Amino acid sequence: MDSLALMRSFRRVVELGSFARAADDLALSAAGLSKQVRQLEARLGTVLLQRTTRRMSLTDGGRLYYAECCRLLDEIDALEQRMRAGSERVDGLLRINAPLSFGLCVLSPLLSRFLAAHPHLRLDLALDDRVVDLVGEGFDVAVRLRSELEDSSLVARRLGQVEQLLCAAPSYLQRHGQPRTPQELCGHALLGYSLSQSPRAWQLQGADGASEFTLPAPRVAANNSLLLRDLLVDGHGVGSLPAFVAAPAIAADRLRELLPRHRQPPRHVHAVYATGRLLPAKVRAFVDFLGDELPAALAADC
Repeated sequence: MDSLALMRSFRRVVELGSFARAADDLALSAAGLSKQVRQLEARLGTVLLQRTTRRMSLTDGGRLYYAECCRLLDEIDALEQRMRAGSERVDGLLRINAPLSFGLCVLSPLLSRFLAAHPHLRLDLALDDRVVDLVGEGFDVAVRLRSELEDSSLVARRLGQVEQLLCAAPSYLQRHGQPRTPQELCGHALLGYSLSQSPRAWQLQGADGASEFTLPAPRVAANNSLLLRDLLVDGHGVGSLPAFVAAPAIAADRLRELLPRHRQPPRHVHAVYATGRLLPAKVRAFVDFLGDELPAALAADC
């Protein structure tokens, strides 16, 4: 048995002046509690309590040990109380990583409410489309958009999903025609997202099931959806964009959705953070906030 548990048992015996009363208070048998005190005495190599059938008294060493025992246990209890109180405070610096386009289009409109709800919290946001080393680069939490999340030692909480839309500008379609089947995509200039898990192997789900196509090398490959959107709007080809990037341009007729009956697999939105039994309050607050706010924000873009 660990030393702190033995110390607590000994303290309670002294405070209540009786093994029977202390055992009842600790939900133990009197014999079990007596055994614990004997274990403590054996560990210390000294007798702490003189016991007879009628009375119990502290030895000189027992009085010294009891005083120090109380001081140490009180300090430990106070420290634990401070730590528990601190673990519930949403303050300090929260370092967040998120994809650039997602951060600008989805997170940015939400962050003002989050900051207003937690006035003592400071944010450090790094918007980057690459998959960062969360622990190695010192981030508390990352938002990741992936069709499938890679196996890792990190904890992932799913927050929603983002539809992928095939798009082209009206000017491009006027010059090159509109693809009517997935196979016809191979005859068009393609703009590709270079950080995709499968940049050239596109899977499209239609009424007849899923089909996978290996596409020719894209005319332009880029690691950012906002840049691809601008090139698509300018009529340079056909490409796939997340709905939160494509929807406003489609609503303004700057882009048109292609093959609406053949959809790519959605990309799932996860909050990812390091493993641990106790999640810091600042991380929990941010992840819970996203869990509450993201579904409506993403649905508005679909």
